[in-house]
Formats: sequence, C-alpha cells, structure tokens
Amino acid sequence: MRVLAFSDLHGSIDIVERVLALERGFDAVVLAGDITTAGTPSELEKTIGRVAAFRKPVLAVAGNMDPLPLERKLQQLGVSIDSRGVTIGEAGFFGVSAAPATPMHTPNELSEREIMARAEAGWKCVTAARWKIFVPHAAPKDTALDLLPSGKHAGSLAIRDFIRRRKPDATICGHIHEARGVDTVDGKPAVNCGPAGKGYYAVMTIGDEIVLENCSLR
Repeated sequence: MRVLAFSDLHGSIDIVERVLALERGFDAVVLAGDITTAGTPSELEKTIGRVAAFRKPVLAVAGNMDPLPLERKLQQLGVSIDSRGVTIGEAGFFGVSAAPATPMHTPNELSEREIMARAEAGWKCVTAARWKIFVPHAAPKDTALDLLPSGKHAGSLAIRDFIRRRKPDATICGHIHEARGVDTVDGKPAVNCGPAGKGYYAVMTIGDEIVLENCSLR
C-alpha cells in the first residue's frame, strides 16, 4: 500500500494536484490539516473535490487555521478522521484535528486534554487493523518534528504521550512548517510532511514494514 500525505496546504491545491498527477500507483491521500487559511466551507469542499477527482480514498483532519465550520464540512463530505477511524485494507487511519493553544489565537485550537480524548476515540475505531496510522495535525512535542529555528519545541504533549502509550505503527503530522522531516517516537516512525505550498509531501509505503519518506515536487 502506498499513501501520499500532505499538510499545511493553506489553499495550495494546484500544487497538490500536480503531485497527484505525477505520482503513480498510490492507494490513498491523507490531508493532515491546515487545508485552508481561515477559509470557508465552500473553499474546503472545492479542494476536497479536486483531490477526490483522482478516485482514491481521501482521509483528512482540520488544522488550527481551518475554522470550526470546516471541521463539520469534512464530516459531511465523509473524509474526516478526527476522533474516528477508517480502515483501508489492513491499515486503520485515525486522527486529531486542530493544535494546542498558540500565541496567535488561531481559529481551531484545543486543550491537550481534548487532543488526548480525540486520539483515544479514534484509536478505538482501528484496534482490529493490522497497521494503525495516526494522523494528528499537531506534531509530537520535543521531537525533530516540532522544532522551531529558535530551538523551541512547539508541538503537543498529548500527541507525544499518546504515541508513547499506544504505539501506533506510524504518525503523519504537520503544523510546524520549519520542522519537515522524519523522526521516531518511542521507536515508532513519524513524519512531518512540510508545507504543501512549497511542493513538500510525504510518502508512506506499507509492506512487511512501514517506510516514511519526505518528498518534494522540485
């Protein structure tokens, strides 16, 4: 199974379409939040429609820049994996929208307690799957995936603690644009896709094991 993952689109659907048109043999598309920048439900629906036009399953969470009405629109469109799970073949995908509180007071922020509760709710939906893939928008705290240029870590404690306790087989996240990369959390692989607007995305290949890699359109 081969999955293409994008985060932090901020409206850059043209670039995502270019990647999808160039890639071959993928089985699903993951959108790990910040699909818009304070966008509208109509904008979101058009974006999801353009991704769905490639006729592969689309799995998405909202980001901290996607206002609450967009969360509801993802649910209406049948692509949301916030607090819930979707199984494709042997892989169960579940996720958490939004991010912890920020100094910018962005449109979709949650307490760490709520982030943990949503992660647990999604986990319960995929326990029967051979492979469990966690898709939070926020990166796990104190990893390479949440590190700012200043040296400060800006991720979620709840995401990190959930991974350590439940040990999902892989984690796909975004949120911290500057921290694109691959890391391990308690021995499990995790990837920050990087901002899609710059042509960045991630590829997850599931065979006898899971391989995560960062890719670029350029």
